[in-house]
Amino acid sequence: MNAPTSSGPTTARAPGGAPVSPPGWVQAAWTVLAGLVVMSVLSALGLWAAGGTGIPDNGFPRVVVAVVVVAIGGSVRLAGDAGPLAGTRGGLTVMPLSVTLAGALVIAAGFVRPLRHRAVAGASGLAGWAARIALLWLGALVGLALAARQTFTVPLGGGTIGDIGQLFGISPRIGYTTDVPQTVLFGLLWLAGVLFLALLVSHGAPLPPRLLRCQESVRPAAYAVVALLLAHIALGALIALVVAATRGHPAETIAVILLGLPNLVWPLLTIGLGATWHGRVDGPFALPMPHVLDEVLRTPDVSTLDLRTLAEHDGRVWWLVVVDALLLLAAAYVMARRSPPRTPLRRHAAHLALALGSAVLMICLVCRVEAHYGLSLLGVGDLGGGLSGVLFLTPQWWTALGLAALCGLAAGPVGGWVAGRVPPRGEAPGPVPGRTAGSSADTGSAGPADR
Repeated sequence: MNAPTSSGPTTARAPGGAPVSPPGWVQAAWTVLAGLVVMSVLSALGLWAAGGTGIPDNGFPRVVVAVVVVAIGGSVRLAGDAGPLAGTRGGLTVMPLSVTLAGALVIAAGFVRPLRHRAVAGASGLAGWAARIALLWLGALVGLALAARQTFTVPLGGGTIGDIGQLFGISPRIGYTTDVPQTVLFGLLWLAGVLFLALLVSHGAPLPPRLLRCQESVRPAAYAVVALLLAHIALGALIALVVAATRGHPAETIAVILLGLPNLVWPLLTIGLGATWHGRVDGPFALPMPHVLDEVLRTPDVSTLDLRTLAEHDGRVWWLVVVDALLLLAAAYVMARRSPPRTPLRRHAAHLALALGSAVLMICLVCRVEAHYGLSLLGVGDLGGGLSGVLFLTPQWWTALGLAALCGLAAGPVGGWVAGRVPPRGEAPGPVPGRTAGSSADTGSAGPADR
């Protein structure tokens, strides 16, 4: 039986023959609601573990909303007013990626679940299903952007600064507000990326007829790299829990896990591949990160963060190379096992290099951190006393992308060669036609992905 070739909506049937109705508004609403609830609960628990329940003016719920806004790519900027004689300034660029990842996984699951009984889907049908989710998501974005706004009074304390403030009647207020258009724009782009990646990675989700080629050439590599990223998260969470149980500070560790574990783990993944990051910490910022990172970054000048500088403080950092190598080879093997038989090793190399390079590009974009704030008096500089600080962490882009591509080129053929020595499920051990290195390299035979 031939699959439908029309790009219009199709009516699929379940295995028993009953028609499968297209996803409707109720399913779309549940998908959006589930994603928002998971992100809100995770944000609230993370802030609670970090001691954020003491926010003045009953501001805890609005801070939770602000964390969700930032997690989906929205724009939350610091705002303040210190009166006519003083000024405040500040900026913050960071995504709580634990919240981002949790929301993305829930929404992606809700998006692909109603499609699991379909062998093929029309482009207009998929677009209509995605549009329902997007419209409801748009309304949620506007509501979140309007709710995530508040200001607080900053106590100047005692000493000279407090005396000056009292003399001139300075009562600085700082807070945060949202840029609604930017929040809506980037929130919709975030959703589009989540839905596209879910469709690309999920083995059971149907594709339009014109994109069926991706099912054999793109999906295995995308699935393997996503699994690689999630494996690093799971390993990082395990290590964090062990550290919390043996070295104390459990609340701070739980806060890191719930709010920003990928912010730590994924840059370390790139460092294990040989990448370099630059950063600096100055001021009273309390960093929820391993002590060795704080030591390297808390210097008068911009610091270089790579294997060498980290190893100068802790030699165990070299284990990053071993862990990255093992997990990358496992990902290459998974990719090869999910690829069509007779896929040449050079294609395994190219697919993994492209997928890993895309993942590292994503890490470089979302794991950048930049924060600064200060209070000036009479237009002169920043006041001290813990009222100013700076924090930033940025990648060395081309080095990270180039090394990721090289690692993918090296690991892809190894995974393909190993997979070629393992018989497919249900077959007796023995040579697997078309999956050996010789047949792929010598004959260059092409599977469905090559035709």
